[in-house]
Amino acid sequence: MQIQNLVAILFTVSANAVFAQEASNQTLITNVNVFDGVNEALIENANVVINGNLIETISTEPLAVAGGKVIDGGGRTLIPGLIDAHWHTTYAYTPQSTVVSGDISEVAIRGALGAEKTLMRGFTTIRDTGGNPFSIKKMIDSGELVGPRILPSGPPITQTGGHLDYRPYQAVPMNQGDSQWYWYANGLMLQADGVPDVILRTREVMRMGASQIKIAAGGGVSSLYDPIDVRQYTRAELEAFVEVADTYNTYVLAHIFTDDAAQVAIEAGVKSLEHGMLFSEETLRMMKENDVWLSTQPILNDETALAFDDPVSTAKFLQVTDGTEKVYQLAKEIGVKIAFGTDMLFDPKTAESQTQFLTKLKPWFTPYEILKMATSDNAELLELAGPRHPYQEGPLGEITEGAYADLILVNGNPLVDIDIVADPHTNFVLIMKDGVIYKNALEN
Repeated sequence: MQIQNLVAILFTVSANAVFAQEASNQTLITNVNVFDGVNEALIENANVVINGNLIETISTEPLAVAGGKVIDGGGRTLIPGLIDAHWHTTYAYTPQSTVVSGDISEVAIRGALGAEKTLMRGFTTIRDTGGNPFSIKKMIDSGELVGPRILPSGPPITQTGGHLDYRPYQAVPMNQGDSQWYWYANGLMLQADGVPDVILRTREVMRMGASQIKIAAGGGVSSLYDPIDVRQYTRAELEAFVEVADTYNTYVLAHIFTDDAAQVAIEAGVKSLEHGMLFSEETLRMMKENDVWLSTQPILNDETALAFDDPVSTAKFLQVTDGTEKVYQLAKEIGVKIAFGTDMLFDPKTAESQTQFLTKLKPWFTPYEILKMATSDNAELLELAGPRHPYQEGPLGEITEGAYADLILVNGNPLVDIDIVADPHTNFVLIMKDGVIYKNALEN
């Protein structure tokens, strides 16, 4: 009798239906066209089951969950959560006036409040390329704060007089035993000079919980004492950074704009060059040969440009942005691995344009190439952190079975019209990170 009952139950199930295991923490998203983060062709009329924090099933056949939540996607496009490979959790929301006259508590509070805004723009993961986001990351991961996944670089390390040496003019010369500058002591940035100091500071940053090491190895725009053309850190110092990172099975990323600094850094073993707007074809081919990433940003002299109070920084900004178009064109032609980032600094209002930076890539990339760059390509870059990568339960940046359930449901098809992503508050109707729904406009 029991066998007959079982057979009867089995035959009541439709032959073309797939049933997910019963679980109260399951979510079923139906009737969506899926961009998996890798392939240009959409998976049309698909259904996706999320079990806990991972994607369990993707099928064009009907699916069902018992006791779980069901969301009708209404034919919209489901894409992976976006990844920003050059983001500053604390710097982005901290005005420069705070750096001059504020304290670390204000910086941390601004960063914590801004983290939720970052997630609500659809960025479910960021590589933090400088600052002190460790407590913010810890509280996001524990569920006490709302925000994206953070792969922290910790305080970026600069040489005396280098980019990120923001100390007042009167701070030098320093004598042995002088107390540390306030922002160094609080881990917002660090200074290291000479191989022993480089080794010590790099180990300290890794001890803080960094996923990778960020250094300034060339001149910068916003800093006052380093022309763009200067090469910062000697070859021996650069090799020391890389060797210490290697002992932790991770890598070094370096702020650099120009050829000379880039080529020495590549030879030293740096694996991600940040910005690079003034790189030549020679440098880009060297990057390609050595499997080095170009983590650049579509920073232009346009309506979203930062305004600088001093003419020196303004002139440097114009010099750098003049190279943006050329470096994208050359890097794509040569086949360099390109990451997407935004590098928002010191202006909470500008930070709101984070997704608009994706649309700035239109002169050089198709919508598919843009979305792939901001999802699975960036996720590949993050994997350079090896065992220091804090999120290893499943892949990031893709919609595949076993991947993290970081998902965005989009009004329209951004693979046809990338401009859709410029207004995430209207067009991102569902935002999920780690299987948790943080926005569902379909229920309103």
